[in-house]
Amino acid sequence: MVLDVSLNPVFIVLPSPKSSILSPLVSQIPANPSTVVAAGVRRRTKRRRTPSSPPLSPPMPQNDMSVTVPMPYEDEPFVSSRNRNGTSKSVPQRNKYSISSISCFGVELTPDNIAISMVYFVQGVLGLARLAVSFYFKDDLHLDPAETAVITGFSALPWLIKPLYGFISDSVPLFGYRRRSYLVLSGLLGALSWSLMTTFVSDKYGAAFCILLGSLSVAFSDVVVDSMVVERARGETQSVSGSLQSLCWGSSAFGGIVSSYFSGSLVDAYGVRFVFGLSALLPLLTSAVAVLVKEQRVRGPLSSVSKDSAFGSILELWQAIKQPNVFLPTLFIFLWQATPHSESAMFYFTTNKLGFTPEFLGRVKLVTSIASLLGVGLYNGFLKNVPLRKIFLGTTVTGTALGLTQVILVTGLNREFGVSDEWFAIGDSLIITVLGQASFMPVLVLAARLCPEGMEATLFATLMSVSNGGSVLGGLLGAGLTQVLGITKDGFDNLALLVIICNLSSLLPLPLLHLLPADNPSNDRPNQDIDVELKSS
Repeated sequence: MVLDVSLNPVFIVLPSPKSSILSPLVSQIPANPSTVVAAGVRRRTKRRRTPSSPPLSPPMPQNDMSVTVPMPYEDEPFVSSRNRNGTSKSVPQRNKYSISSISCFGVELTPDNIAISMVYFVQGVLGLARLAVSFYFKDDLHLDPAETAVITGFSALPWLIKPLYGFISDSVPLFGYRRRSYLVLSGLLGALSWSLMTTFVSDKYGAAFCILLGSLSVAFSDVVVDSMVVERARGETQSVSGSLQSLCWGSSAFGGIVSSYFSGSLVDAYGVRFVFGLSALLPLLTSAVAVLVKEQRVRGPLSSVSKDSAFGSILELWQAIKQPNVFLPTLFIFLWQATPHSESAMFYFTTNKLGFTPEFLGRVKLVTSIASLLGVGLYNGFLKNVPLRKIFLGTTVTGTALGLTQVILVTGLNREFGVSDEWFAIGDSLIITVLGQASFMPVLVLAARLCPEGMEATLFATLMSVSNGGSVLGGLLGAGLTQVLGITKDGFDNLALLVIICNLSSLLPLPLLHLLPADNPSNDRPNQDIDVELKSS
């Protein structure tokens, strides 16, 4: 798995390499901050008639030799309603009212787009509580690594049934709205979960329940906002759709980097309860921006047509999944993710044995968040045209070898070479994170390629749920191994053996590489870039 430094209550799961020095059971894809670019003023090629303007000249005869020279379009916004030849172009998803002439990633910041970007930002910034949850389990509840891994895996269950939320949102309007009302409800549910963690929760069962509610809140809002993105991208060019995806990705990434920077220092300075209270305010932003969503109210109860449509969608999804060209690659992804992890045990080792502070772990988390961007760049620059089988083979073997370097830290060999534990941890985590992110990109590409036309969003969410389910199973297997080997919060005698077993287990799915498509990822669409949403949720 990609490196992180704590247990993740948001539960967005990443793949092998299985672990790094400071990884938790589950982690989120970090990303790059968004960039805001001011859009230029649109220049018009036709003169409009106003009350004070003189009457327009009558049409010129066809043999007229006059020439009309259009104005240049250097400053025209990326999303425009006028083509370069001056003719009008219909943009169905463009909002009638624009509150700003500013665009971000080439997308005009209309109220709808601002709401979408804010929901993704909240998803990213909720990582603020990851370290707090980890230290709460370890220091306040005095749980062993195996117990922590089990609770975290249980709390990730809402991410395994994401397609169900899509069917509910599409088919069951709440207070007359399919999107706005569910965003409000998700935000309130998230605020409630973290408020309970701040005040009343004092045992592992209550903590597991609250984190489960928080996970459900983020998963449901993620599905709703994804559906909004799909609606706005429908009928647009690939460039416009890619710009909208970039806005979503950048917003989530910016939130993730902000949370990485402050997560450790806030735990150090104010304690875990303060961080939980601060986290309770963040989901309320999701509820607040829901009022910006432009949506027509659905009057009356759900019609029989909608019910039939929902049932038909479920049947269509099942028909797509059971196709061999979809089922077999999905099976490989599940097995590839389902090998055991050792992140929980390594977190306890680095904090209880090596004495890493929350502030230091927060800085490492920031470094690895940025390192994941290097992994994306590595894939886009060198690997995107490499066949999937070669990528999975190369990254798995290399990741396994690099993951075994944790044994050096566990045994203390790094100090014999004059390298401190802190610097070794940072360096090892940096390298493994870059490789882990690069190895996960093919999963997104493969999932996108498997989705047939007309049900891309639903099937993509289903495939990501299967991938998340494999990672959760891997975490539970790791918890079982941790328990069997007798590793506790203070006993790490067999930790090196656990690290070796978990890393070598990553090689087990490789004989099943034939389940993957053998062709080049770009062969299906040679003239287009594969547009993949970079959120593995």
